[in-house]
Amino acid sequence: MPDLLLELFSEEIPARMQAQAAEDLRLLVSKALRERGLFEEGAVSFATPRRLALHISGLPSRQPDTVEEKRGPRVGAPDAAVQGFLKSAGLTSLAGAKIHRDPKKGEFYIALIEQKGKDTLDVLAEVLPAVIRSFPWPKSMRWGAASARPEALRWVRPLHAILATFGPETEDTQVVPFSVDGMQAGAFTFGHRFMAPGKIKVRRFDDYVPALEKAKVVLDPARRRDIILHDARNLALAQGLELVEDETLLTEVAGLVEWPVVLTGDFDAAFLDIPREVIQTTIRANQKCFVLTGRASGKLSNKFLLVANIEAADGGAAIAAGNGRVVQARLSDAKFFYETDLKIKLEGRLAKLDKIIFHEKLGTQGERAKRLQDLASDVALVAGAEPGVAGRAALLAKADLTSEMVGEFPELQGVMGRYYALAQGEDERVAEAIEDHYKPQGPSDRVPVAPVAVSVALADKLDLLTGFFAIGEKPTGSKDPYALRRAALGVIALILENRLRLPLRIFVTKAIARADFAGKEGALRQDDVFGQLMSFFSDRLKVHLRERGTRHDLIDAVFALPGQDDLLLIVTRVAALQGFLDSEEGANLLAGYRRATNILRAEEKKDGVGAFDGASDPTLLQDPAEKHLSEKIQSLSADTQLHLSHANERIGRPKFAGQTPFEDAMESLSSLRDPVDLFFDKVTVNAEDPSLRLNRLRLLNELRNAMHGVADFSKVAG
Repeated sequence: MPDLLLELFSEEIPARMQAQAAEDLRLLVSKALRERGLFEEGAVSFATPRRLALHISGLPSRQPDTVEEKRGPRVGAPDAAVQGFLKSAGLTSLAGAKIHRDPKKGEFYIALIEQKGKDTLDVLAEVLPAVIRSFPWPKSMRWGAASARPEALRWVRPLHAILATFGPETEDTQVVPFSVDGMQAGAFTFGHRFMAPGKIKVRRFDDYVPALEKAKVVLDPARRRDIILHDARNLALAQGLELVEDETLLTEVAGLVEWPVVLTGDFDAAFLDIPREVIQTTIRANQKCFVLTGRASGKLSNKFLLVANIEAADGGAAIAAGNGRVVQARLSDAKFFYETDLKIKLEGRLAKLDKIIFHEKLGTQGERAKRLQDLASDVALVAGAEPGVAGRAALLAKADLTSEMVGEFPELQGVMGRYYALAQGEDERVAEAIEDHYKPQGPSDRVPVAPVAVSVALADKLDLLTGFFAIGEKPTGSKDPYALRRAALGVIALILENRLRLPLRIFVTKAIARADFAGKEGALRQDDVFGQLMSFFSDRLKVHLRERGTRHDLIDAVFALPGQDDLLLIVTRVAALQGFLDSEEGANLLAGYRRATNILRAEEKKDGVGAFDGASDPTLLQDPAEKHLSEKIQSLSADTQLHLSHANERIGRPKFAGQTPFEDAMESLSSLRDPVDLFFDKVTVNAEDPSLRLNRLRLLNELRNAMHGVADFSKVAG
């Protein structure tokens, strides 16, 4: 079956746009062809700095023929309506139409219009120009003389050539006959800009890839990444060094070159006196180069690896030397920034924070630093840190935002604060907390465990969440400009990883009070803020636990209980509930619970909600089965409450041994299974005697309430 090869050859495509552009090209062309009845066997797309390429294999040679049924007027309709129908259907008389009989609507005319399928080549000639003209670049431009016309082609950079061929594997291919803005599609591509810039005639994908390779172009970005990584590792090993691998940088660099050549550069070893992170960030951000470390020492080397886009006659010596000079100059600037920053103590920078607006409704960074100082001191009492040390760390945590280095490299905030704090004689715990208070910033990020760092990290995230929720700036849909979802996940990770008993209501209340949101325009009431925040934490907790195999409905079952604001207790209770429901006793008891609640709901519709809230009367319990169930409910309620009361004593740091109090409570619940089964087997709930009916419904309500003391089983799915 025929294949399509399409290449769009242009000036440099930004590396950050390449992967999405290649995927967009594949999806847009495939979708347009499928909408026209042309389904492929496979489609792959590629990107280099100068080209987007698409290969679609196994296309049919033409569209399938179609038959469309066109409905006309009723039999006996006015002549004008009949003539209009004949004209639209392409018929000369009613002899070419059929009569359809509908039992309800009567008889009416229909015409069967046969549509012959087009050759795929002709369909491609319609589809491809439309895709190219409407291509969804994040940023695009017009160029040349045609740029004066508003309808002129827009592309990410000037588009120079279009290659488009179509045909079967065993025969000559044809050029797809179309043009865009006077640019005619052809059967030619171009090699490497410097090493093989000439035209290359191409028939199909099978000779396109090797032809490019011969012309010093590696088409597949995954292969370019592999080449860079393989050569970088080997080059480092040959020098007794080790590559500091960086997946993001590797992908970016692979998008900057068509023919990767890895080279070694170096800089003056004297620069190794400045912080390692500064050197690595400078080299990475400014030169897109990889740093190296000693294989044995792990210390940063004054050598680095760069990726050139050319095989130079001198083996790359001039390119490496040029990059070395630029790196040296950048490191000289970084050294100046670092030494300048050290002259001002972090505490001395606090006044500058008063001039940096955090948010127009939430005040300055200076005001926020004072809030964090107080909040971190409070959290420290729970996290096992000294309040004074935690408060000091929180007060200084944002001070490095005013430094020259962070101004140049914002990604080093926190990191530089740690270096400055240590150099200026601050407590090591303070320095560590300054660096770690932004963490964790994602599921793969390290979670702080040092008590002071945990205190400041929690204070930072709780203040952020409380503040933005209080002014009504919570995330909506996919929009989360203040990264509040990440902050909530960070709070969850910090609490669970460190097994902290942190009652959120208390700390949210304190955060609101310290920020003094009351009376500010758009501010919400304290209870509303807390309610919205707990709902938000519930959703984020579902995300966190779902990745670990926990059912989201069990989180709902626990969150539905009153006063649930202790995330460690919630997660511990959820784990116990999941274990209970996975057991045979739990599954059977859940079935009995559902039977009881279904009966209660049905009867509450007749008698009203709350009609069975009173206690059951022991003197009206006639059948041994209902007496046994009543006794079991009473004893079980006392047992479960006792177990649950132990949660505050036994859950927290360090991790307790043996069963949790919640598992003990679930174990007590399991003893209800047999009495519930026996009750439904022996007792008629809706007895003819009204007093017996009422008493038995109250007994079922007591059963429901007893189980709801552990979890709201009505929220359990299935």
